[in-house]
Amino acid sequence: MLTDNKLIQLDHISKSFGGQLVLDDLDLYIRENEFITLLGPSGCGKTTTLRILGGFETPDQGTVWFDGKDITNLPPNKRALNTVFQKYALFTHMTIAENIAFGMKIKNKPKSYIDDQIKYALKLVNLDGFENRMPDSLSGGQQQRIAIARAIVNEPKVLLLDEPLGALDLKLRQDMQYELIRLKNELGITFLYVTHDQEEALTMSDTIVVMNQGYIQQIGTPEKIYNEPENAFVADFIGDSNIISATMIDDYLVEILGARFKSTDAGFGKNKPVDVVIRPEDVELVAPEEGTIRGTVTHVIFKGVHYEMEVMANDHEWLVQSTSMFPVGTPVGIKVDPFNIQTMHKPESEDEEAIGVEE
Repeated sequence: MLTDNKLIQLDHISKSFGGQLVLDDLDLYIRENEFITLLGPSGCGKTTTLRILGGFETPDQGTVWFDGKDITNLPPNKRALNTVFQKYALFTHMTIAENIAFGMKIKNKPKSYIDDQIKYALKLVNLDGFENRMPDSLSGGQQQRIAIARAIVNEPKVLLLDEPLGALDLKLRQDMQYELIRLKNELGITFLYVTHDQEEALTMSDTIVVMNQGYIQQIGTPEKIYNEPENAFVADFIGDSNIISATMIDDYLVEILGARFKSTDAGFGKNKPVDVVIRPEDVELVAPEEGTIRGTVTHVIFKGVHYEMEVMANDHEWLVQSTSMFPVGTPVGIKVDPFNIQTMHKPESEDEEAIGVEE
């Protein structure tokens, strides 16, 4: 049963389609007024998780708890949540006001209440005065905001968003990210957001759930997910990384590509194989004699806010991001602050790699 002020809890959820296991014994809880994002590649199970919560799919096993009640077999229209899909599903033959009013009319709400809610919702999504417009006269971003307004007027406790910004161009998508954060703060409702876009997840979320192959790989704040990935999949999927096989010589000492680096990690044992993650912005290029490892710059790209360089050192191609540019062919040394070396257990099998590190 639901405990500890958790609004939603998914207990031991499993789901298969056509004999293909999509979710395997998944456990997840969501707190009230939380912006939680399910993040992962296509086919990882994130949309299936959302659809099970929304009532559009029934799990093969497990229980869905909502506000202390078992809603596993409750139909979507009986749940205190609304879903906004990537395809906005606006009724093209109805005005914007009629689109927003649709759900309230089904619930037999009085006309005065419906009119007030339409005005309130349009103001909330910055589309005052659009009541009599038709959906096809609106831009993609405006249509998306109308779809959100239509969901909001039903006063859900939870808003489910399934890749809602995927069809928008980059600038509009960024604008809508800030709009969603503002709406979440103003409305005080819980947002469950599904995306494969790492930047979106890092920008908007209170909590990120990284998924792969039907398993949860890691749960944490955006800062924790980015700075302290618990396995190679998370490190590789969230931003750019140097992921290198290494050996933990002893507590606080790791050997990377034949060179020994000080570390802040302990408890891995002595002379144990590990993976280390070093973010490209944490690789410091210095004079060759000052580095722990020596190498040569092989590639340079200007990215606007920084230069992205590739450095061949000890037969490994390092990715480096820096505001200082080192031309191709420059001999350099590589230094890394011990705090910026993230050490992870090396998975011993493909199954262990898929399951990842459990919370």
